[in-house]
Amino acid sequence: MKDIFVPRRMWRPRGELKRRYDVVVVGGGSHGLATAYYLAQRHGVKDVCILEKSYIGSGASGRNTTIIRANYRTPEGAEFYGQSVRLYEKLSQKLGFNLMFSQRGHLTLAHSDRALVTMQERAEVNKLLGVNSSVIGPAEIEALCPQLDVSERPTWPIMGALYHPPGGIIRHDAVVWAFARAADELGVDIHPYTEVTGFERANGRVTAVETNRGRVECGQVVSATAGWSTLIAGMAGLRLPITTHILQAFVTEPLKPFLDVVIVSSQLHVYVSQTDRGEFLIGAEIEPYTTYCGTGTLSFLEISARHSIELFPQLERAKVLRTWTGLCDLSPDYSPILGRTEVDNFHVSSGWGTYGFKAAPIVGVTLAELVATGKTPDLIAPFALERFHTDTLVSELAAAAVSH
Repeated sequence: MKDIFVPRRMWRPRGELKRRYDVVVVGGGSHGLATAYYLAQRHGVKDVCILEKSYIGSGASGRNTTIIRANYRTPEGAEFYGQSVRLYEKLSQKLGFNLMFSQRGHLTLAHSDRALVTMQERAEVNKLLGVNSSVIGPAEIEALCPQLDVSERPTWPIMGALYHPPGGIIRHDAVVWAFARAADELGVDIHPYTEVTGFERANGRVTAVETNRGRVECGQVVSATAGWSTLIAGMAGLRLPITTHILQAFVTEPLKPFLDVVIVSSQLHVYVSQTDRGEFLIGAEIEPYTTYCGTGTLSFLEISARHSIELFPQLERAKVLRTWTGLCDLSPDYSPILGRTEVDNFHVSSGWGTYGFKAAPIVGVTLAELVATGKTPDLIAPFALERFHTDTLVSELAAAAVSH
């Protein structure tokens, strides 16, 4: 008799909600899953559940554009994302899952003197913090990406670029699956299709979480819900200084590989990379209006396609395969809101704009440490919600010329 092959499930089927959990994580994306995983793996806190209103990875984690980098403008941001890149470099081995992380290099093009000065400033901040980043000229750009025209013929000539060798792309859904599987193996309960509908509070703390499947008492709560951050926080009686915008992207049909670096143009507001399947992934800036509408727009396709072709005329006849839209929660200083809130046991990971997926591992490590020990790690202290009351902002706008 032949052996019957039974495929292994990524994680256990959804069970019944327990009456109480030590930690309730709202949001089944990369941040929520990473926090739950590191709580169990590093601190032995395993009485944890993850509540996700849809399927696991259905939000920003499944709708981002896969770019990983650390060349940010502020010392706080560069150090924080630098730590995240270092964790990503070893994450496949740690989780036992091929995340297809390709550190192919990241080029942010400068088309003007002012843009070049900004790149120099960012490079110097990066170097002081040990982040591998430098400004290179047209000749070096051509050597790295011969498909770009670095002459003076284009409408927007390329004068230089910020080169970040550790930058690259990763398979976003693999990151979600790997964290979910690893957390599940450590005993974390994962509950998809479980929507949070409210919180019960007493004495300045959240005492229970209300869901469409019943009530769950809790010791601590972590909200990691990206575009829905303000709504979840509002249920807990907390107001966040966040606006929600949509970010759009599209991919072309698969083409023979010819682009092995990530290209960003801060003035054309477009970024381009080629996936492992040969598709060209193209994105642009967030839409300027606030909305929760997930419908894509023709104007985005027209503008981003035109600017992509200005950089790569080779794509002129490439067919668009699919488009998508994600929600971005944007803070006033373009930096995240991370850690404690005025509700004693309610912690947040929010305000990421378009940077969130890059930070997933380090968010998990630091939030897990905060929840388990009650002490805010130094690395995330600058991103506390109270900075908007003490006027100690961490302005990352200079590194946000294009939302990626």
